[in-house]
Amino acid sequence: MLFISPALLAEERGTLIFEDDFERNESQETKDEIGNGWGTNSRWRAAGNKQVDLKNGAMYIYIHKVADHAVSVTHSAEFRDGSVELRFMLEDKKDSLGLNFADLKYKKVHAGHLFATKISTRNVEMIDLKTGNMDLKTRELRKAKKLTPALQELLKSKKKRFPHKLQTKKWYDLIVKVSEDTMTVFIDGMKVGSFSSEGIAHPTKRTLRLAVAKNAVVDDVKIYSLPAHNK
Repeated sequence: MLFISPALLAEERGTLIFEDDFERNESQETKDEIGNGWGTNSRWRAAGNKQVDLKNGAMYIYIHKVADHAVSVTHSAEFRDGSVELRFMLEDKKDSLGLNFADLKYKKVHAGHLFATKISTRNVEMIDLKTGNMDLKTRELRKAKKLTPALQELLKSKKKRFPHKLQTKKWYDLIVKVSEDTMTVFIDGMKVGSFSSEGIAHPTKRTLRLAVAKNAVVDDVKIYSLPAHNK
């Protein structure tokens, strides 16, 4: 794996457009109350039950037993090229953390899904959702189990998985860099892998969704936008 120096990354980051260190308290402990512009899907996916807790200066995300969907913790993050940086911890070997980039104004895909990366204790997966599974026509065929062999093969090309083992209950530094049609993931300064696909080049990423199917802990989130002349 390639080591990327922090100094080099600093030059490539661009403009800081959002940051959060979660150093604050909530007024109650029954419903999500993250603040600082964050939203969740707990109201309609988990009957309003709390699924995000601010404690120890970090954001603890956990799925409620009545939830019918993974926890989605959202924040606006409008950029074309740029990066998301954060610290994360997976407390169990079955835990994972997804970073999903979306544009709810784009109506040709389900729920604005553009592309995503999912980090587990075993691997890192990158996927183009815009021209893959979340394209509305493709999604309808997939749900109806009418995907043609050619389309099935095309969908296989819309994702890539990189083996990468992580320890549980350990903090890691994560950088997800987006440049034109390429997404690159770094963990603790090491390049895990890159994936290029046309959906990643969508002109406006408007929303960051942190997707958690079981549990994950997140801290020190920073979002950068890269000016066009620096591309």
